[in-house]
Amino acid sequence: MRKCAKAFLFLVMLTIVATDFSGCSSSGLFKASAQENGKSPKKDLQDAPNVTFKDLQGKDVRLADLKGKVVVVNFWATWCEPCQIEIPWMIGFQEKYADKGFTLLGVAMDDEGKSVVGPYVEKTQFDVDGKKMPMNYPIVIGNDDLSSKFGGLIGLPTTVVVGRDGKIHKRFLGLVSHDELEKEIKELL
Repeated sequence: MRKCAKAFLFLVMLTIVATDFSGCSSSGLFKASAQENGKSPKKDLQDAPNVTFKDLQGKDVRLADLKGKVVVVNFWATWCEPCQIEIPWMIGFQEKYADKGFTLLGVAMDDEGKSVVGPYVEKTQFDVDGKKMPMNYPIVIGNDDLSSKFGGLIGLPTTVVVGRDGKIHKRFLGLVSHDELEKEIKELL
């Protein structure tokens, strides 16, 4: 009987720990630390990296060119289920805040790159408040070298919030809460 109780307790603890994991990695689960999701004190803010992405048309998109805007850099992939949950929120944020000095930058991390991401972005519609909408924000192709400049990726999605000052204000690992991300955006606008 005691062995059964210990086994049951172990399974309950394992379930609790597993619910703290959210996100995708190529190996499945990805660990997110609440402390890593915390806001850094203003004096410790890091500069956003000086990176240049390629968009789906092959044009350069420099993060530095977006300084002066609040930029949400969202690392995602077409196969990542938590990313699919976030995308409608991202579309909504772009629609709601674009005219207030905000942009979202979707960094697709699919190994196959543009050949998979391009058709996905072109064909996929998302339910945003009852309306079917395409991704309405710039989509760029990422890779391990580019993501390492943001501190590397443990898994997907990973979202980095850059203020108008060009500094990283927040980093979310895993599925971000809609309300928490919107609160961060509004505070920086």
